Formats: sequence, structure tokens, C-alpha cells
Amino acid sequence: MKALIISADNFEDSELLFPYYRLKEEGSEIDIASIKKVRIKGKHGYEVEVSKTLKEINPDDYDILILPGGKAPEAIRKEKEALDISRSFFGRNKPVAAICHGPQILITAGVLKGRHATCYKSVAEEMREAGAVYEDKEVVVDGNLVTSRQPSDLPSFMRETILALKPKK
Repeated sequence: MKALIISADNFEDSELLFPYYRLKEEGSEIDIASIKKVRIKGKHGYEVEVSKTLKEINPDDYDILILPGGKAPEAIRKEKEALDISRSFFGRNKPVAAICHGPQILITAGVLKGRHATCYKSVAEEMREAGAVYEDKEVVVDGNLVTSRQPSDLPSFMRETILALKPKK
């Protein structure tokens, strides 16, 4: 299984690192993509190496897309490639997991209309305006989409993210 995490500087450290290591435990190969191939730094000082630029990503190569929060989505949502990647995952009904401010990328990509989702409280109104059905819950699953509000929701977020990768019975 291959996972793609898209982020940039000022990511919420736990929201990138928790999924990264949890997916590693599941045996996933993981690429971290960003605007440039550099080390990106989290809000709390952790750094991660970017393995690919957004331009180098072929969404067909991945089984799941992870969008951590923090301030990074504010920069990522301005990148056409990130929006195209998000639309590709939705178009192919592949799992997408977004937490905190991560759904901002999906809002800008225009893929949340009619979908049930959650996010950090300051993004809720923008999510509603994008046509999503906002739910203030620790995790919301709507088909291929898994969303959560904040770092304290990470255990539920990752439980549902891992379940989204299991073959449906």
C-alpha cells in the first residue's frame, strides 16, 4: 500500500507525524509531497523531509491521500497540483483523510458539496459555504472521506483511516 501526505511549513506536527507512523506500522510506503523538495517544519519544531514535489505526483500511484492541518493547508490550497490531486482521488473514489485545517484543500478543490465532514471549528463556516454538511464530531466518515477536527481526535481519525484502507466485505 502506498500513502501520500501533502503538507508544507507550519503543519500541525502531531497531525502529520501520527498518520505517518501509524501507516508505517501498517506496512505502507509513504511519500510526503509539498511545493518544493526541502525539509518542512511543523508549528512545534518537528521537521520532515519532502520526498516529492506536487508536480512530481501521479495520484494513480497512491492508495490514500492524507491532509494534515495547521497553517500548511493555507499555502497548499493555492497550488493547482494539490487541487488536481485531491480531485483525482475523489474521482477514483480512493480514501482521503483530512484533519483540522486539512479540509481547506478539499474546499478549494470543490469536492465537498453534499458530503458529510468535519474540521477545525474556525473552518466550519467555510465548509458549510462549500456545500458540505458540517458535523461537530471527532470523526466523520462519508464514503471515501474521513475527516476530524483537531489533534485530540487523532486516535479516532486514524482508526477510521485504517478501516478505509481495508477491503470492503
